[in-house]
Amino acid sequence: MKNNAFENYLKDTGAILKGHFLLTSGLHSDTYIEKFRVLEYPLLTEKLCKAIAEHFQETKPHLVVGAATGGVIISHVVARLLTCRSIFAERENDRLTFRRGFKINPKERVLIVDDVLTTGSSLYELIDLVVKQEGMIVGIGVFIDRSGGRANFGIPYFPLLKLDIPVYRPEECPLCKQNVPLEVRGRTGKR
Repeated sequence: MKNNAFENYLKDTGAILKGHFLLTSGLHSDTYIEKFRVLEYPLLTEKLCKAIAEHFQETKPHLVVGAATGGVIISHVVARLLTCRSIFAERENDRLTFRRGFKINPKERVLIVDDVLTTGSSLYELIDLVVKQEGMIVGIGVFIDRSGGRANFGIPYFPLLKLDIPVYRPEECPLCKQNVPLEVRGRTGKR
């Protein structure tokens, strides 16, 4: 899938928002990607997940892992397309953890998926969870990498779209200095 096609999907669904936003990472930005505007369209979601599944098909994953909330949908669809199992991690005491009896078997081939990457902290948490259960990570697939290409996990990595969207620490945010009202969307907290 070409970057411009996916970016057009984001624009067409109204997923790219402009303003002053508090991101899950605790950083501020003038752009927010509301992935649920994309995920509300099952056929579009399947098309995007298919691009990730096709990219990693040759790695033969046994399991796809995502993080709640958006990653649950992506993990499930990618796993269905790869005909393998899907599990997800949830936040408990501000840390991702596997609940609901989810387990990874030692040496099980694992593909990690996520919706939007900014700092990568959630993906690093997922990597740690998989490694602790002795899974073998075969790759990481994300819908959007908004890090400007700074993400490097030392693992085969495939973003459908790379965007370079500025982010700011709150104390350095030019929007705060201009008194632009801060909007909080999704799960927040210092990550």
